[in-house]
Amino acid sequence: MKYRRLGNSGVKVSEIGLGSWLTYGSSVEDQTAGNIIHHAYENGINFFDTANVYNRGEAEKVVGKALSSYKRDSYVLASKVYFPMGDGPNDRGLSRKHIMEQCDASLQRLGTDYMDLYQCHRYDPDTPLEETLMALDDLVRQGKILYYGFSEWTGTQISDAAHIADKRNLHRPVSNQPIYNMLVRYIEKEVLPISEREGLGQVVFSPLAQGILTGKYRPGEQPPADSRAANSDINFAMERFMDDRILENVVKLEDLARNELGVKLSQLALAWILRKPGVSSTIVGASRPEQLEENLKAAELELPDNLLDEIDSTLQEIDHITSGLH
Repeated sequence: MKYRRLGNSGVKVSEIGLGSWLTYGSSVEDQTAGNIIHHAYENGINFFDTANVYNRGEAEKVVGKALSSYKRDSYVLASKVYFPMGDGPNDRGLSRKHIMEQCDASLQRLGTDYMDLYQCHRYDPDTPLEETLMALDDLVRQGKILYYGFSEWTGTQISDAAHIADKRNLHRPVSNQPIYNMLVRYIEKEVLPISEREGLGQVVFSPLAQGILTGKYRPGEQPPADSRAANSDINFAMERFMDDRILENVVKLEDLARNELGVKLSQLALAWILRKPGVSSTIVGASRPEQLEENLKAAELELPDNLLDEIDSTLQEIDHITSGLH
């Protein structure tokens, strides 16, 4: 495993991180989840990401219990705050009240006295940004969190936060957690350059586009019965790419992975993300140890320039198709 600095901070995170969205505390049994976390740790992963809203705190409990087997200073633990955790008017958002209360609740569920990274799960237009940043700064000074960051913030929001932190002499943010993969690349235009300028590293999620970049979905075929796409609750972000013309180009990417590198599409997709210097870590999910084993190999891959050119050509074709679907 290789490690990268989290933005301009001194802490280093594994290039492959393990997440718990849609899995731990819900679809994956606790024992299996614990085994996957242990397997990840023993194979060099030191970055573990969760959130209070993941199955209403249950994911935090699973992650905290599994990691309790290891020395606290040997891993980097991240959680998040923003989404509703109750029905009251103050049970959501990034107010000082909600941040402080949810930080304590997360620490209790995680079974630890500090989080390495605490992330604002979305931007809160109803709370002054200065209030949010001052609350996070206080948590750093109290030792309850060591660093803080954002998730799915725009370049302007990140820039504004960094400016306020400097103006008020607050601790600066160190990370942003956006969706980023071969099919969703919006951060390249603004978020990545502004983040690099302000010293934030990206810890990206959904690197395999919720399974589309594993090759399991084939053009002209129904999704496998046990797949996420076969679920009636499929989200719009995934549904947009279940077009046969797009899936045909995904097959082209799969052929490139197999013929040029002798690897799986999922491994190529992860290595493609890690080629970006602004990316600190890519967060994968796993419901079986074998999935994790495959993903770990991506950190070892080097992508030659001629292959990147072929990938870029295919992605441009996908962009052309998706632009016509809006």
